Amino acid sequence: MTQTDGSTPARGPGDAHGGSPGGQVQSFVRGLAVIRCFDGEHSRLSLAQVAERTGLARATARRFLHTLVSLDYANTDGNEFWLTSRVLELGHSYLSSLSLPDIGQPRLEALSRRINESSSMSVLEGPDVVYVSRVPVRRIMAVSITIGTRFPAYATSMGRVLLADLAPSELDDYLAGVSLEPLTARTCTSTRQLRAELQTVRDQGWSLVDQELEVGLRSVAAPVHGADGRAVAAVNVSTRTEVYGLDELHRDIVPELLAAARAITGDLAAQHL
Repeated sequence: MTQTDGSTPARGPGDAHGGSPGGQVQSFVRGLAVIRCFDGEHSRLSLAQVAERTGLARATARRFLHTLVSLDYANTDGNEFWLTSRVLELGHSYLSSLSLPDIGQPRLEALSRRINESSSMSVLEGPDVVYVSRVPVRRIMAVSITIGTRFPAYATSMGRVLLADLAPSELDDYLAGVSLEPLTARTCTSTRQLRAELQTVRDQGWSLVDQELEVGLRSVAAPVHGADGRAVAAVNVSTRTEVYGLDELHRDIVPELLAAARAITGDLAAQHL
């Protein structure tokens, strides 16, 4: 049995709202079918073509097309229909649900494969950096690093990248509230020296911390920028001093790190985050 336009099957038991026994809402399924029938080779279609490509009756296809037009998801010249850029919003809803770690993790994995060293991503939270993503290659620290691990920002390469991007008043507040404790004999404990180090980070676009967090540990970090140009996260590569000297770190690791940070920044921009 059909409706008067001959297009909609009769509703069965339990389908009073246009769904199906399996839980599908048929009108929604058909609406998606109309959207999906447009593609690169069929960007403009007539009503008859939409009906043919979707298997819908012409009257049903017409209702869906005119609904899309009324919502600005499609346009028409009276003979043909085409989708508008607003359809991209449907994909943006999914992309916006991706978290920063989801977006950055594939880039970190690729980076670690290329250089055979551990890489991480962190964000600034209060006086600390908090690890939100990590690709371990080998155990490089006495303490185990996991998602959620915190380290004082002033003594880490990722922390300095993020501190360097703070507004002057925000940095003043940070320095007023933090105690620069010596974690090793190399740790920077001078506010004046730390400010100078942060200026170096701003100037060169990346940070190197040499055995200030743990003896024998070196790390380099670079910023990941959001849509507003501010650093929303930092990525780093950490290694042992016996594996990479400073010259090798500059030559072999920093370019790869910067490329990964730029790629993640680009991924965020593509997803309007």
